[in-house]
Amino acid sequence: MKLIECPRDAMQGLHDFIPTSRKAAYLNQLLKVGFDTIDFGSFVSPKAIPQMRDTHEVIDLLDLEASRSKLLAIVANVRGAQQAAAFSSIQYQGFPLSLSETFQQRNTNKSIAQAMDTVKAIQEICENANQTLVTYLSMGFGNPYGDPWSAAFINKFVQELSAIGVRIVSLADTIGVSNEALIETIFSETAANFPDIEFGVHLHSTPETAYSKIEAAIKAGCKRIDGAILGIGGCPMAKDDLTGNIAMEAIIGCLDQQGIDVDIDRDAWEQALHSARELFGSYH
Repeated sequence: MKLIECPRDAMQGLHDFIPTSRKAAYLNQLLKVGFDTIDFGSFVSPKAIPQMRDTHEVIDLLDLEASRSKLLAIVANVRGAQQAAAFSSIQYQGFPLSLSETFQQRNTNKSIAQAMDTVKAIQEICENANQTLVTYLSMGFGNPYGDPWSAAFINKFVQELSAIGVRIVSLADTIGVSNEALIETIFSETAANFPDIEFGVHLHSTPETAYSKIEAAIKAGCKRIDGAILGIGGCPMAKDDLTGNIAMEAIIGCLDQQGIDVDIDRDAWEQALHSARELFGSYH
């Protein structure tokens, strides 16, 4: 199982700005744990996400030589992709492509058709920079706007993404509407149709439903799962009442219970939990 820790998602909605040095110190602790990937920052408009305005400064403060973790940065347009492409230490760019027309407009001020054109351009930028594009299908388990959604609808999106060379797709439960049945259904009816695509999940959840969602993803054959320590975060563009990220400690606990090997440094992990409580206790 590839564990994707998402401190960017945890931080981005906080009102008070976290100093650059403190962000970097926290990220450096996460780099010691051994996560497959760390979603560490974003190259987006500072007006939209002011917390991430220092991503280009943070990256220069990271101790990457001793870490096996890869870095992922979120981008929202071609300009952001070009900025991310300038950093050879970034292995992944992540782009949010919504299955909901309403949310796509809210999140990136583009239609789905325009956003798909952006995906094509970013895919080319990533290929030229020796980076890999991760496309997040937001509102991946339904939406509150009455916009079309179904497994067949998702298949259509993935087919188009596959055709332009995208090889990693993460189904994002932006507002926490997924459940065990939905997760298993979507994986069985979508992932099975595209064996060349690496499918992951980026789930939002209340603590009460986190374990059932994680178990469903594991049962469905998911090999890539996002989380954020303490379950903090959510999309600021979704709605006012955010449903938090799946807690990374819940993911690790569930994998441990099922006897699935979690290849991390447990001492560094305990220290990361302590660091998260200190950091987010100050700003959350």
